[in-house]
Amino acid sequence: MTKIVQIRVGTYRTGVVGLEEAMRYVKGQCQNWPDQKIGTIMMEKLSKKNYIPSTVATLYEAAFLREYKKFIGEPVPKIPVNGIEIKVLGAGCPTCDRLEQDLMGVIEELGVQADLEHIRDIKKISQYKVMGVPAIVINDKVKMVGSVPSRAQLKELILKVQTDLKQ
Repeated sequence: MTKIVQIRVGTYRTGVVGLEEAMRYVKGQCQNWPDQKIGTIMMEKLSKKNYIPSTVATLYEAAFLREYKKFIGEPVPKIPVNGIEIKVLGAGCPTCDRLEQDLMGVIEELGVQADLEHIRDIKKISQYKVMGVPAIVINDKVKMVGSVPSRAQLKELILKVQTDLKQ
């Protein structure tokens, strides 16, 4: 089964096929090469399995290089969030999945521009230092841990974040 990894390309999250394989290849073959060359190799590898519009090729190349640097443990600058970025932390149990579905419904109902990601990888979840799941992280701040809020509470939470962004 082909794995699709979500990464940020410009201001949007995009699914990429074969990212991990391309990063492993580059790490093994091109590790000490300059960033520009690594970005070019990543583009060559990934454009075979992914549609990359020519108008945004430079954004993709920068995103691939950023993901590669994270992969090899190099520090990368944080990408500023231009809206609401919501993460559900949970390994994929029915409760976590229900929370993700509820959030999708609330986002649609409110008509809010938001990026929603469900993080199931235990290593990535541990980076948030939460002691329970499911958890909700909004714009890199843990907002809720260990329970599923009602839809009304989710609406209130999202509207508050939206109001804070406008100030």
